[in-house]
Amino acid sequence: MISSPRVTVLTPVYNREQHVAAAIESVLAQSFTDFELLLIDDGSTDGSVEIIRSYMTDPRVRLVCNEHNLGIPKTRNRGIDLARGEYVAMLDSDDLAYPSRLEKQVAFLDRHKDFAVVGAWTTDIDEKGRSLRKVNILPVLSGELRSRLLFRSCHCQSSIMARTAVLREYRYREQYAACEDFDLFVRLARKYKLGNLPTILLCRRVHASRITREKAQVVKEKNLEIVSAQLAELGVEFTPADLERHFFLPRMNKLQSAPDRTYLEWTNAWLLKLQAANQHTLRYPERLLAQMVGEIWFVVCWHAFPGMGWSAWKQFWRSPLSKEVWSNAGRYLRLLAFRHVPRET
Repeated sequence: MISSPRVTVLTPVYNREQHVAAAIESVLAQSFTDFELLLIDDGSTDGSVEIIRSYMTDPRVRLVCNEHNLGIPKTRNRGIDLARGEYVAMLDSDDLAYPSRLEKQVAFLDRHKDFAVVGAWTTDIDEKGRSLRKVNILPVLSGELRSRLLFRSCHCQSSIMARTAVLREYRYREQYAACEDFDLFVRLARKYKLGNLPTILLCRRVHASRITREKAQVVKEKNLEIVSAQLAELGVEFTPADLERHFFLPRMNKLQSAPDRTYLEWTNAWLLKLQAANQHTLRYPERLLAQMVGEIWFVVCWHAFPGMGWSAWKQFWRSPLSKEVWSNAGRYLRLLAFRHVPRET
């Protein structure tokens, strides 16, 4: 057992006998070796604990068992309290860390003392570990990330590394059965810088048990709760219909049909309203917020084009929001044409 490692890799486990071994091996294969792997079993009823114990010949592997199932937020908070490392790296028990993940993130936090959290881009794999050829590209710059939190979480929870002292101060709020990470990032961003490395450092496993229809509804409800609090802080008045439409702005692929003229007109007015409110409160960096809402306006009009034809682009160019898009035309073309991103091996 290592008494004072630089990093604690924290992995909650619940009935993951099929995948936990691969997760453990991905940590033990790290190029950065000054870590402990803290696995907290949350009342598993399968063979997860026995599999974990088979790896405890490595002194860096540490197992703690909850007396009964506590759920993810309480289990993560317990892990934060038990962590011996200066930094805590989260890793879900069904995901895989690239070998250079800890090395890259430790180097970043060592160099940037004003950052509390750093994540990374991720790629998706299926239940059997086969690539789904999907790259999850997340905001990199702190100011951009802070602005985008007004719409959705901008980190993959399983990819983050954070300062242990900061996590102990803020903790996960245990009343959040879902989106506890989104809530934490919003609260942290009020005081600290958050970032993502523009490199793939994690394989995120996608499988049927990861999210059910019932859990998806809980995630949406908690997401709306977190967003509504931010809108109130921004000084924006809104209706339940506004909140529902706001939820889908960064999730156009989840709309059951293409945006119509009414949705476009609402989007234009709503995004301008957010910008105007921010000019008074200065809650978010003005330039980066303008860039972000311009990008959202572009994407919404793009999705409206199949149903509305060229009238969608006429509405696009009539809006003041299009000026920001025009000034960043290269950025939006790259978003559409993006094919290759750096991957760590």
